[in-house]
Amino acid sequence: MADVANRLPENVEGPFFVDSTCIDCDTCRQIAPATFGETGDFSYVRCQPHDAGEERAAFRALVACPTGSIGAAGKGGAKEAVEEFPWPLAPGVWYCGFASRKSFGGSSYFVEHPSGNWLVDSPRYVEHLVRRFAQMGGIRYIFLTHRDDVADAARYAARFGAIRIVHRLELAAQPGAERVIDGGEAQELAPGFLAIPTPGHTAGHCALLYGGRFLFAGDHLWWSRTRGRLTASRDVCWHSWRQQVASVKLLERYEFEWVLPGHGERVHFPYVRMKQELARLVAALEHVSEPRT
Repeated sequence: MADVANRLPENVEGPFFVDSTCIDCDTCRQIAPATFGETGDFSYVRCQPHDAGEERAAFRALVACPTGSIGAAGKGGAKEAVEEFPWPLAPGVWYCGFASRKSFGGSSYFVEHPSGNWLVDSPRYVEHLVRRFAQMGGIRYIFLTHRDDVADAARYAARFGAIRIVHRLELAAQPGAERVIDGGEAQELAPGFLAIPTPGHTAGHCALLYGGRFLFAGDHLWWSRTRGRLTASRDVCWHSWRQQVASVKLLERYEFEWVLPGHGERVHFPYVRMKQELARLVAALEHVSEPRT
């Protein structure tokens, strides 16, 4: 729970605040951009909610925060915010909320499918999500994009008897995974679900393309609200920047209209616009050199 005694001085006066435990994961700024801003080191309340819609979004951010760093003078809206998760993004595709500190606040997603539901990366384990997932038909598969964002995947797998899927080079983060991806070629995991190895951020990083529309991108690429374009970062590339650039170029083979990342902003464009944005990113990355070692 956020501690008002540790309230950051950058917060504007009012009921909502961020305290000094913030890890600058960006979750609150994605959920409630009208309320939360960033300093480069942490989030803060830049503007108190002006209306009921902004207040509800701020409470959703409070609930989703992985470190409990957001507080509010009146917490009556928190219970209602809990009930709003998972949050619908498109028919059958949901943002889980309840980000986990174990994955530095990474986003996770739930896909409803008649042949069995999917969890893409993992939120923190909370009974509310367990109940909601059960009401929606349970979880058959848990796709893990890479080692950083597994969070509580093992607990969800045990609760629902789900099959965890991860690349062999990431297996150390989830050694009990029931299905292991090998090699560098795209693999159809089930009809409509294509695993695309995208090494770079980590050695065995994979994206998941669902239905030719939704690219669950892990930490491979994301939308930058400050740059107004798709982006990838050399600064958070833990394995090979050269491979990550090649993996971004690889995505030009595929069509999709959603980019749903683990970290960074989600974005939705028509196919043609998304192709243009991806080509723009590829062109930009060609001018970013390998980091010094």
